[in-house]
Amino acid sequence: MHKTNTHRVNPAGIFDPTPYGFSHSIKIDNPLTMCFVSGQSAGMGLTHELSPDFSTQVRHALQNLRMQLAAQSFLMQDVVKITLLIVDHTPEKLAIWCEEASLAWEEDALPTSTLIPVQQLVLPGMLIEIDAIAQRGAF
Repeated sequence: MHKTNTHRVNPAGIFDPTPYGFSHSIKIDNPLTMCFVSGQSAGMGLTHELSPDFSTQVRHALQNLRMQLAAQSFLMQDVVKITLLIVDHTPEKLAIWCEEASLAWEEDALPTSTLIPVQQLVLPGMLIEIDAIAQRGAF
């Protein structure tokens, strides 16, 4: 049986998720190093303040994803899979996402992706949520 080293991290710069039954990210070392990041919203800081603007929320959600990855010593280029949840998805929102994604990842480092349109997310005012899987090492 292989021993798995699992590290859960909830950075101090984002709200504490433990009362809600989840961790922001988990890193697994054995033999790959993997990181699973819970859905990151655009909530800013410990108060989780949300802008009503979709473009702003996309940028902040990506910043929160970067913060989660950095807390586990990962980079955006290590992300291999994302799932996007977008409230009231439209072609205009997709164009905004595509522009911000092109700034977040180099073309040769784009992760696989699933976009799921939804009517609402867990908190009022949340317009986007991004979860991610990142990995380093060889299979």
